Amino acid sequence: MNIRANIYKILFLSLISVVVSALLMTDTSMERFVGGALISFVLLFILYKDIMRYRPSYISNYNMLILLCLMIIGTVVIGRTFGYFLEILSKGLGIVDTDIARYGIPIATGAMFVTLLFDFHTAIIFSFAISLLTGFWLQDALYPIYTFAGSLTAAFSVIRCKKRSALLRGGLYIVYANVLLVLILLLANGELFTVKPGYAVILAVFSGMSVSAIVSLLLPLFEYLFKITTDISLLELLDLNQPLMKTLMIAAPGTYHHSVIVGNLVEAAAEAVGVNPLLARVSSYYHDIGKIKMPEYFVENQSIAPSKHDKLTPHMSSMIITNHVKEGVELAKQYKLPQAIIDIIRQHHGNALITYFYQKAKDQEQEKPVAIDEYKYPGPKPQTRVAALVMMADAVEASSRVLNDPTPARISALVDKIINHIFLDGQLDECELTLKDISEVKRRFTYILTGIFHKRIDYPGFDFRNENIHKEPAKIDKLKPEEVGKASH
Repeated sequence: MNIRANIYKILFLSLISVVVSALLMTDTSMERFVGGALISFVLLFILYKDIMRYRPSYISNYNMLILLCLMIIGTVVIGRTFGYFLEILSKGLGIVDTDIARYGIPIATGAMFVTLLFDFHTAIIFSFAISLLTGFWLQDALYPIYTFAGSLTAAFSVIRCKKRSALLRGGLYIVYANVLLVLILLLANGELFTVKPGYAVILAVFSGMSVSAIVSLLLPLFEYLFKITTDISLLELLDLNQPLMKTLMIAAPGTYHHSVIVGNLVEAAAEAVGVNPLLARVSSYYHDIGKIKMPEYFVENQSIAPSKHDKLTPHMSSMIITNHVKEGVELAKQYKLPQAIIDIIRQHHGNALITYFYQKAKDQEQEKPVAIDEYKYPGPKPQTRVAALVMMADAVEASSRVLNDPTPARISALVDKIINHIFLDGQLDECELTLKDISEVKRRFTYILTGIFHKRIDYPGFDFRNENIHKEPAKIDKLKPEEVGKASH
């Protein structure tokens, strides 16, 4: 089976290599075509091996594999198209040396796309392969230096891209890099003090701005077609004017507040274990949206009145509680949330047991056994580190609400107990969290919760435990200045 899979991969690489070679050909020589195909195969094989070593999930995911091939072919097509039209433009402007048109080709477009849609590491090896391919295409040993430097600049400029306006800033960085490299290359060729530098600099500026324009135009299309979640789209989901967020705030304010705190916990832990903190926060905000359907059956939204579960059987209560995961997934699909968030909504309880109603059922049905599977969430267990962080933060935040006198020591003990229970229950078996990661998560959770539950001193002149407090105005005017200062904290 592995031999067959490897054969298929080699055939696929060969096909892409032939396509790339055909696109790069400037003459009809069969010898040059075969040589180009072999060079393309070697470079793409290096790219493939690097991805298999560091990001094997891209190869197993057909969507990502097709997108990566599209990035390779698309970058070559952009290069050939811009090269053709810029050469015609150069001739029209009376520029004798039309080779200068190559400095206006926006090859860095591919690297910027790969950074945004895949990751920075993949963008580096992608830039390496594409730059060498452009050198073969133009038969210029120095041109790959220009394209590689521009591509790396493009990749660096959007590592933490969270606004679409940041793409324009990335284009400016590419302009700076292109202009600098153009001057260096002209100096290396002994052409710096000719008529070339003016035209070359203009083309270098055009190249950088073209990269921003192309990426800004096509990025939303790639996000939609290939269901990819970028930091830009994640940031847009944090907008409180999003329909789901508005509904959650109004229909289930307790759940919304809980989700915000879970977001704080998960974001801090995500930074510690090296996963995307923005994805962690956004997932936390949406992980309980299923509670919008029946908010009054969840304790954080209940008032002082008797619980609605008092009139239900334990099994019915369990069904309502577990159903919020299914409802959340359906709402997320209805509002077209990214697949990564939908997966976390589905996995954030794993197949954990709803202990309270299971124990209640056992107490009521003492004469016959209770089916434990009827009191478990449907699963699956968390498949990613972000999903595991949301699970742990969700449980820790909910448990912290029942702490009496939440001192740092008690908070630490609670966090340790809850996360150990999740670990021993096997909920973290299918994600990539290490014991070191879990230890760091505990430390971050404890730090954040200690900050949330910090003590405050009594406000002078007020007794907030007194029901008649409104009848006893505080005598702030009689306080000493330093006491007023303490009262404000």
